[in-house]
Amino acid sequence: MRRRKKTIVAIGLFLIGLSGLLGCGSPSSDSEVLSQKDTETAVAASELREEQAQSGLIYESSMELKYAKNFAVDYYAGGYTMLTTTIDGQRFLIVPEGKEIPEHLEEDIVVLKRPLKNFYLVASAVMDMFHALDGLDAIAFSGQKEENWYIEEAREAMEDGDILYAGKYSMPDYEMIVSEGCSLAIENTMIFHTPEVVEKLEDFGIPVMIEYSSYESHPLGRVEWIKFFGALLGKEEEAARIFEEQTAILESVTADEKTDQTVAFFYITSNGLVQVRQSSDYVPQMIELAGGSYVPANLGDPDTKRSTMNMQVEEFYNSAKDADFLIYNSSIDGGVASVDELLDKCGLLADFKAVQEGNVWCTTNDMYQQSLSIGYLTEDIHTMLLGGEEDDMHYLFHLE
Repeated sequence: MRRRKKTIVAIGLFLIGLSGLLGCGSPSSDSEVLSQKDTETAVAASELREEQAQSGLIYESSMELKYAKNFAVDYYAGGYTMLTTTIDGQRFLIVPEGKEIPEHLEEDIVVLKRPLKNFYLVASAVMDMFHALDGLDAIAFSGQKEENWYIEEAREAMEDGDILYAGKYSMPDYEMIVSEGCSLAIENTMIFHTPEVVEKLEDFGIPVMIEYSSYESHPLGRVEWIKFFGALLGKEEEAARIFEEQTAILESVTADEKTDQTVAFFYITSNGLVQVRQSSDYVPQMIELAGGSYVPANLGDPDTKRSTMNMQVEEFYNSAKDADFLIYNSSIDGGVASVDELLDKCGLLADFKAVQEGNVWCTTNDMYQQSLSIGYLTEDIHTMLLGGEEDDMHYLFHLE
């Protein structure tokens, strides 16, 4: 267990540090690194299966994934399931109800016995997946307060006392979650800023699972994480159906005609900087899939895991003032209700082409929590680019 704690802390610190670096490798060297990494991964997987066979786990098959790169699901004889988050190598063995825990397991494997319940859900983007899988009854504790949930069913569960607020990621209510029998803490990568919380939770015997859906570069890679949580809950069929629904929506959009219009997606920080998405992030990918082009172009380092970056207003002006559309990201500050409110945040935006032509849009506040919205949001952007009706949109609205 101690070794696992050190590994999580080290990986967290490495990823935080890596996000601030700029890469300089050539395309050919990047390909060689990726090829070598794939080979090493395959060899490691083979070695792991040998070790698991020695512990009594007999490998049968693996879940097929189309876009997600940061998790794996393997199935073993007798109904045992192994979940792996591939970035940090965390492994969780799901033991069927009534079955014994295999002997001689590797010490870093976390054992979770069905029926699974009493989760402490801190990764708020995952709540939408649990709701879609009809799995809210597995959650006993929330890292968000009742009033901060845009998912109505989660809010109602907290109103009814079925889910209790147990503190945010950096300040859990240890007394509550220990006394009430918390079985698993599901965190996002924010936990890397407070690695001591992971250590303390595990000291209390509460395993920590970190979800890396935000590190997926393809929009549908994020959505495909519903298969990970479907496997956790034993609801793989439901998860596959939900994933295919979003895939079908996205495919219908990408099969349509492309446009040559440019889109800037941004947020004005409290200290007056402009926060934009790195070009390798899923939002620029959605814009491209919807038929547009993301600006500013060629931002950031694709080898880092960071999705956003800040720039000075003047730099944003020089690279995005001619954008055909502006989309303001409301998921951080609650958004704006009009163009005037946006200009109050940054007066220089008045000179932007999109402002002068009336092509300014804003995301709805619930977009981040609606992790299964990728297909619909891409469809909204596509509709925006083609001048379609706002009434047909789910997560975008026009600013007057």
